[in-house]
Amino acid sequence: MSNDIRIKKGLNINLVGAAEQTTSKAVLSNTYAINLLDFHGLTPKMLLKQGAEVQAGEALFYNKNREDMMFVSPVSGELIEIERGARRKILTLKILADKAQEHVSHGSLDPEKASPEEIKGLLLKSGCWPFVKQRPYDIIADPDAVPKAIFVSGYVTAPLSADLDYVLQGKEAELQAALSALGKLTPGKVHVSVGKSSNSPLSGLSGIELHKVSGPHPAGLVGTQINKIDPINKGEVVWTVAPSDLIIIGELLLTGKFNADRTIALAGSSIKAPKYYTTKIGAEIATFLYGSGVNEDNIRVINGDVLTGSMSSPDGYLGFYNNTVTAIPEGDDYELFGWNKPIFNKISSTRALTFSWMMPNKKFTLNTNTNGEHRAFVVTGRYEEVFPMDIYPLQLLKACMVKDLDEMEQLGLYEVAPEDFSLTEFICISKQPHQQIIREGLDLMHKEIG
Repeated sequence: MSNDIRIKKGLNINLVGAAEQTTSKAVLSNTYAINLLDFHGLTPKMLLKQGAEVQAGEALFYNKNREDMMFVSPVSGELIEIERGARRKILTLKILADKAQEHVSHGSLDPEKASPEEIKGLLLKSGCWPFVKQRPYDIIADPDAVPKAIFVSGYVTAPLSADLDYVLQGKEAELQAALSALGKLTPGKVHVSVGKSSNSPLSGLSGIELHKVSGPHPAGLVGTQINKIDPINKGEVVWTVAPSDLIIIGELLLTGKFNADRTIALAGSSIKAPKYYTTKIGAEIATFLYGSGVNEDNIRVINGDVLTGSMSSPDGYLGFYNNTVTAIPEGDDYELFGWNKPIFNKISSTRALTFSWMMPNKKFTLNTNTNGEHRAFVVTGRYEEVFPMDIYPLQLLKACMVKDLDEMEQLGLYEVAPEDFSLTEFICISKQPHQQIIREGLDLMHKEIG
């Protein structure tokens, strides 16, 4: 039995360059990198020195605030570089991969028979615990916390993101093992959401509460689903896990090995033949970027989708949590009187000289231009039209900007993550960095309130 969730508020952003459902194997990367900026709020402590030999799944560093939480190497090879920033802060670890890969065995575990303590212990020592995120604060989950529920979103609405129905095919055993194990870590339910008309492998799994979701973006974001299914109140914690990460957790439970393989979607209008590639976490983006051909030289490579991803380059590395890499034209050109003429080739939530609302099925080719300058917030009511949560987005953003903890708490900051404001940032006529504002607000609240 499933529960239907229909989201009415939102905006679908149809872009040219969706990945065709064919999968190729990426060229093997010579070096792999772990970017510590992927782990927000982490204080790392190194276990190995530069030049050390490592095996795939061997711990590289641990969380200073939780010494049994390990972060492991995706491949076997030599730790060739520890890049540091200001105050010797560790930024990136680079590993020169061996031709023949060797894996550390952490020992398999039967999730049906294992205790919650055994499951937590295996996930912590194997490097899989960082896949479990928590709300509030959108950080790596605290193993000592007891979540009231666990949420998994198998419904994707973000533009050009990987199609999870395709990516998860044939992985039912790993998904079931992971969800059975995670179900023992909460007294509540494991909520799994899929598209209403999808054929997701998640639909046939046991031990879950299945929800069928429909509606425009951001219906596929886990934050939207939490708000509609079981909202977070003060003092409560929920955990979230991405379906692609469930595969790695499930394979660990079944085989005892940390397998960093990842099926990613290479998408975007700057790619000649967008499609899927199998690679590993931390692989060089160039190993699959040029395999499909690039339409132009001046492109923006995005580690993730176009709304929430981070700017990268062809020389960059696949992020720890990402299953999409997007390439679109760099927007460093400007239109003469672009604000004062009818616009047919851009997406807009307004009808002021724009006509995308008349062509709901048309796919657009957009670049990175902001189409306007940064300015103070203008109260238009547009955010509320695309923001489906029972939260006042503009008021919450302003409360974060002035660091009013009481207002932030009362307006629902506990429920949100930066990605929940990606769509309001996209349509913002004031060009304010909504996701950055929310991230800074969450960090302040975590520091002051905990």
